[in-house]
Amino acid sequence: QVQLVESGGGSVQAGGSLRLSCAASGDSISYYPMGWFRRAPGKEREFVSAIDSDGSTSYADSVKSRFTISQDRAKNTLYLQMESLKPEDTAMYYCAADSSILRLWRGGASRWGQGTQVTVSS
Repeated sequence: QVQLVESGGGSVQAGGSLRLSCAASGDSISYYPMGWFRRAPGKEREFVSAIDSDGSTSYADSVKSRFTISQDRAKNTLYLQMESLKPEDTAMYYCAADSSILRLWRGGASRWGQGTQVTVSS
């Protein structure tokens, strides 16, 4: 089973950028649809972005054109490049993996990382 460890979170001002990483071990990420979710204080966890095993990508409307998901299969790592950050992007960000892209989109992934905090100040 794949294990996931996120990194790259931090505190930035509005308009800034961050790149999150999700290092996988135990299995190759090429076998799994993978994605990013976030949970803001007092809110439900929400879908941010996903990349299927064929390389196709999907984004929440709130981050489309600002965030880019990618993966480096040689490094077995998933990334989320975040640009033009807004205070409303403040949340704990989680990496997830599952054998089903539908289950991933619905938030029912079988594997989750521990999360990395992103804080955007105005």
